[in-house]
Formats: sequence, C-alpha cells, structure tokens
Amino acid sequence: MKKVGILGGTFNPPHIGHLIIANEVLSALSLDSIWFMPNQEPPHKRKAGDVTNEQRVEMLERAIEGHPCFRVESIELERSGPSYTYDTMKLLTERHGDKEFYFIIGADMIEYLPKWHKVDELQNLLTFVGVNRPAYSSETKYDILYVESPMMELSSSLIRKRIGDNQTIRYLIPDSVRLYIEENQLYGS
Repeated sequence: MKKVGILGGTFNPPHIGHLIIANEVLSALSLDSIWFMPNQEPPHKRKAGDVTNEQRVEMLERAIEGHPCFRVESIELERSGPSYTYDTMKLLTERHGDKEFYFIIGADMIEYLPKWHKVDELQNLLTFVGVNRPAYSSETKYDILYVESPMMELSSSLIRKRIGDNQTIRYLIPDSVRLYIEENQLYGS
C-alpha cells in the first residue's frame, strides 16, 4: 500500500510553513506522497478575502511546483457546504483503496479534535500525524503519531495582513506565489 499524507487547510495563501511541515512529515514517516487538500468551507472558520477556490488551487500548484512527491487534491472543492474531514476521508478511502492515509494536523487542531465531526469513526480511516505549533498543547486522548518540525510563527492571516499593510512577504511564501498574488492584485496588493 502507498502511504499518503494529507495536509488540509484553506491555503489562503499557501506559505513556506505549509511546505516545511509537508516535507518534514514526508521524510520522517517515509511517505510516498503528500496531498495538499484545500478546504471548501471549514466548519470551524470563515474563508477570508475575496480569493476564489481556483485562485487558491493555482497558488498551491505554484507553491509545490517541482516537488515530485507533492500534489493538490481538490476533492473538497467538488462539494458544497461545510467540509467535514470524516466525509472527505470516507470518499478518498473509497476512491483510493490502495492507499494508507496519514492526516497531518497542527497542535491547534489536536486541541480541537474532540469537537470534530465523527472523530472516532475517522480514526478508523486514517492515522493522525501531529506537528508542533507554538502556544498550543499536543496532549490528547486520540492516537497520534508526532513529527517534530521546525517551528515558525507564520500563518496565512499574517501574510494577508502584511500584504494589506504593504509590508514585505518575501521568503514567507514561494516567489511564484508572491508573483501570482501581485499579478492578480489579491489581498489588496
């Protein structure tokens, strides 16, 4: 069976922290690939800005360009309404019976796991992989594989704010993504 890591998120925009986490998990667990899965409508937060799903996918494609083990999985964008991980992973395991899935979450989501839709059933479909994140606890009753990753205080909301404040975002996101944001005047650039 191929071992596939799933990294979900809004990726609004994707940044270097996403890429570092994905690469660290890929290497630490000897996975075959990492699938970046943009959310349609995360149940726990609102989508920010006026960026379309197509633009988020394009930014992700540019961010992972050149990495042979990274790809975009847009299954959640095929459906409307809230994106529940259980529903998505049930569909993915049905479509890809030859894959073993590792769902990557930050410590902020580990704290939130008890509130996840059908989290106990979800654990039967995948293995949770937890990565450290500043200012969050990674203690939980759920079975989680932990991977150490370089920690940085970086978020998509910080990048959007910096763009809105006309501050530099160089080295926080891949240059190809930065250029796409500038060309398309996203986030008030």
